[in-house]
Amino acid sequence: MRSGAVGPHARTVLQQLTEEDLTADAFRFYKARQLSVAGVPVLALRLSYVGELGWELYAPAEFGRGLWDAIMGAGAEHGIIPVGRRAFESMRLEKGFRLWGADMSREHSPAEAGVAFAVRGAAESLSRAEPQRTLMCLVLDDPARVLLGGEPIYAAGGNEVIGYVTSADQGYSVGESIAYAWLPGPAEPGTEVMIDYFGLRCPARVATEPRFDPAGERMRS
Repeated sequence: MRSGAVGPHARTVLQQLTEEDLTADAFRFYKARQLSVAGVPVLALRLSYVGELGWELYAPAEFGRGLWDAIMGAGAEHGIIPVGRRAFESMRLEKGFRLWGADMSREHSPAEAGVAFAVRGAAESLSRAEPQRTLMCLVLDDPARVLLGGEPIYAAGGNEVIGYVTSADQGYSVGESIAYAWLPGPAEPGTEVMIDYFGLRCPARVATEPRFDPAGERMRS
């Protein structure tokens, strides 16, 4: 069973349930350790898919209910709430986190997908090649317009399809409608495009990423 505790108070909440030291120096970002959390054996990974301080917690399924109740109880005074995939989708797009099978697949190189930093060795030569297409962050001019994914993209003022949206959602933390898309590239931030949404042309622009906490300070706090 996979669960997690994510948010500004995640460390405070989990620390109530374990004797292990969860401070930033003792349990560093992107590390994994075996913990006992509320008496439950847990593999804890200090990372999150939503751009906040947090841990992913993996435990035997038979302990799932007890672990859930313990975390929710410890977090009650901090206003803890359960969230689902839609919240994850919104927050991971604000952080520019790619989703395998949606934003990228085996047909894309690491450089094209913007994840060249994650490869070493033989793959590095592939990543150095100048990409002919690039996965880019777009921000719609209308923050209230939310796309579904799969929409065709046109150059501003043109009628030729130049790319398509892979995934999109409202970025509630930044107040923007965000879409990731494959475009000829790379393109400079500020480049204008038009996205076809059920026959309506929605203006958008290429934007720098990530849109939320670009220095990643919250995850590493």
